[in-house]
Amino acid sequence: MPVAILTGAGKGMGGAAARELAARGWNVALLSPSGNAETLAGELGGIGITGSVTDPDDLARLVDAAMNAWGRIDGAVLSTGHPPKGDLLALSDEDWAKGLDLIILNVVRICRLITPIMEKQGGGAIVNISTFAAFEPDPAFPISCTLRAGLASFAKLYADRYAAQNIRMNNLLPGFIDSLPEKEIFKARIPMKRYGTVAEIAKTAAFLLSADAGYITGQNIRVDGGITRSV
Repeated sequence: MPVAILTGAGKGMGGAAARELAARGWNVALLSPSGNAETLAGELGGIGITGSVTDPDDLARLVDAAMNAWGRIDGAVLSTGHPPKGDLLALSDEDWAKGLDLIILNVVRICRLITPIMEKQGGGAIVNISTFAAFEPDPAFPISCTLRAGLASFAKLYADRYAAQNIRMNNLLPGFIDSLPEKEIFKARIPMKRYGTVAEIAKTAAFLLSADAGYITGQNIRVDGGITRSV
C-alpha cells in the first residue's frame, strides 16, 4: 500500500484529503495542532501526530512515524492554517514572519526530510494546498497571496530539480471552500455561484498524487469555480 503524510490534516481540506486517500487504499500519517489528526487517524487506521507545521521537530516526528510504521513515503499533501490577515501596511514584521514559517518554510523543511526517501524509492509526489489568490492578489489576504506566489516559485524550482528522479510537486489552488463559513460578498464573485467542497479539493489532491497524474509537475491547478479571471 502507498503511504502519504498530510499536514493540517485534522479537519477541513487536509482532513478530507486524508479520508479520500485512505478510501483509495493509502496508509496515512497525519499532523495537526489541535489533536484532531490523532482522532481522524484512529478512524482511518493511520498514524496521528499532534504538532505544528512551523516546528521542525514536529515535522520530523511525522516523517519518522510514517517510516517506522511502513518504511516508505510515496506522497505528501501539505496544508496549513491561515496566516494573519489585516490591512496591507498594518501587518507587523512578526505577522509576515509567521506567514513565511506557515506557508513556505514548512514545505521546504518537509522536502528536506522526504526527498532523500523518495529518491531512494525511485519517486514520489507532493501536493501543496495553496490559494487562488496566489496569482490574482486579493486585499483581504495580503500575507497569504504574497507568500503563496513565492510558494509557486519554489514548487517550480523543486519540480524541475527532481523531475528526473520521478519526484513531482504541484500546487492546488482552491477558491472559496465550504470549510469556512459562507459569505455572500464572496459567493457573488464565483461564476458557479457556490462555494467548493472539501471533497472536491480532496479528490483533486488524490488525483495529483496518483499515477494518472504522472506527467503533471510544477503546475498550479486551480479548483476555484472559475473565480480567477486571468488566462
